[in-house]
Amino acid sequence: MRLAIGLAVMVILGTTACVGHGPVIDTGPRPERVGGTIAGTVRAAGGGASLEGRRVTAIEVSTGARYEASTASNGGYTIKVPRGKYRLEVELRPGETVTEQPPDTEINTSDLDPHRNFTIGVKPRG
Repeated sequence: MRLAIGLAVMVILGTTACVGHGPVIDTGPRPERVGGTIAGTVRAAGGGASLEGRRVTAIEVSTGARYEASTASNGGYTIKVPRGKYRLEVELRPGETVTEQPPDTEINTSDLDPHRNFTIGVKPRG
């Protein structure tokens, strides 16, 4: 009986200690420029196979700030970025070349800029 009462008291004290006393306010630093998301795919030329594990980099044209993501098993990527104009680059392996690359993209607040796709081919030997 004493053990049951002791456990009950511990449970009550434990749960009341975890109860908040109002909203939690994030006082950390805020991003200077709230932005949006750049998304697309990386595929092989010809058959269009998805290329997993490729690093895609969004480079802010005026500042040079870099934001990166890796492609998933479906070749897709998403990068959250502040407002600005971005040039996109993709990681290449030996013997590869970019055959299709998205143009620079302008991101404003809450923008979702999809279909920023890359196609990668193999350089001809010669």
